[in-house]
Amino acid sequence: MVQKKIAIIASAFGFISDKICYLTEPIMLSKKCQYALHALLYLAEHDQEDVVTIHEIADTKGIPKKFLEVILLDLKQAGILASRKGKMGGYYLRKEPQEVNILEVIRLIDGAVAMLPCVSLNFYESCGRCEDEKTCRINKVFSTVRDETLRILSGATLADLIPPKKAPKKKRTAATR
Repeated sequence: MVQKKIAIIASAFGFISDKICYLTEPIMLSKKCQYALHALLYLAEHDQEDVVTIHEIADTKGIPKKFLEVILLDLKQAGILASRKGKMGGYYLRKEPQEVNILEVIRLIDGAVAMLPCVSLNFYESCGRCEDEKTCRINKVFSTVRDETLRILSGATLADLIPPKKAPKKKRTAATR
């Protein structure tokens, strides 16, 4: 299925050749990464002083509790979250939402951002499917996709995911009635 999608992309760019790379894995964020972003967004929507329990996040966001524990621990070890122990314990953002970079979170949880291992900057591996990566047209297109993805994600923060708060209603005065 994925190979068919890549072949369609390749044909759209005029890249049909016997020297093209094929993806063998789906191109998407892992469930773990999706859950991490949802949990971070939930925490970001609370005051930074608010401590939120794993149970509350799991129930509100529909994330399996045991899986969420692992995710939050990873985020804590990376310095994005902090926790408070005890009966009133839980997790809270250690950083301001505008300081939590989406690219940093994705790399922490999923590793590579590139769609092909042969175009990854940090997790490079030869795809083993083309004779020469320098002349592989799929490599060229997906290098551009990688660059644009990195450009967009490196400029995106958790604050960008928070919906704008509704402005409080103004009280009516005698002059505005």
